[in-house]
Amino acid sequence: MAKQTSGRSSTHKHKKQFGQNFLNNGRIIDQIVAAIRPQKNDHMVEIGPGEAALTRPLIDRVKTLDIIEIDNDLIAPLKIQFASKPAFNLHHTDALKFDYATLLSNSKNESEATQSLRIVGNLPYNISSPLMFHLLTYAECIQDMHFMLQKEVVDRITAQPGIKAYGRLSVMLQYACQTESLFTVGPENFTPPPKVDSAIVRLIPHASKPFVAENEKAFKDIVRQSFSQKRKTLRNNLKGWLSVEQIEQCGIDPSIRAETIPVEGFVKLANLHFQCNQPSP
Repeated sequence: MAKQTSGRSSTHKHKKQFGQNFLNNGRIIDQIVAAIRPQKNDHMVEIGPGEAALTRPLIDRVKTLDIIEIDNDLIAPLKIQFASKPAFNLHHTDALKFDYATLLSNSKNESEATQSLRIVGNLPYNISSPLMFHLLTYAECIQDMHFMLQKEVVDRITAQPGIKAYGRLSVMLQYACQTESLFTVGPENFTPPPKVDSAIVRLIPHASKPFVAENEKAFKDIVRQSFSQKRKTLRNNLKGWLSVEQIEQCGIDPSIRAETIPVEGFVKLANLHFQCNQPSP
């Protein structure tokens, strides 16, 4: 087990309800920071700083570092360490409920108010998917995201059609973002060590989506329904949503499974479903 990067032993009791596994390997932290490439004018947001392993190397390299932390016991230590830093802004709140757009709209700096956010974090495994879906609702405000996640989740995010890991999470995130798996991090680099490997993923929201759904809700619904029973064919999963003829109209074989369909195919299905359910003029 590597030593704490802070140079002192931790007195914080790690809490299972928050999924806390804190990075403790300086080499890995340097690798993550190198991948993020922080710039001096960046408006960075760190979700779940824990014992500040990433906060320390970021705080002096960026113009603004907004920190989102829910754990009451970590608030005071974070203030003690960083309150004197010009970039430091602490938000004691739930990242799943936070309105990230306010970080820009409430900025005192006019240029920063039009700037996009760069979001980083070692995300708790138990909230990683819902948190990413929440962040996608603010995609227009976000330049990029770098997250430490369970490797299995990163594999699902970046999976291509035809691969077992490809599913709803793959489609939804690839629809909204460019996705890239950067590198794997073993359990020995955390305190306490998790039972699985982790990985770093880079998500860059599309400035202009390559395939555009006419209605976001219809797209989400079609994707969810298509993967509702992964072993069943599209014909069966979309029964009552689209007919066999309508699926074929989209250039898709109704007898295949959802895991073989690219993002563009789901957009076509969703758009046709939306068009067919519009009220007559």
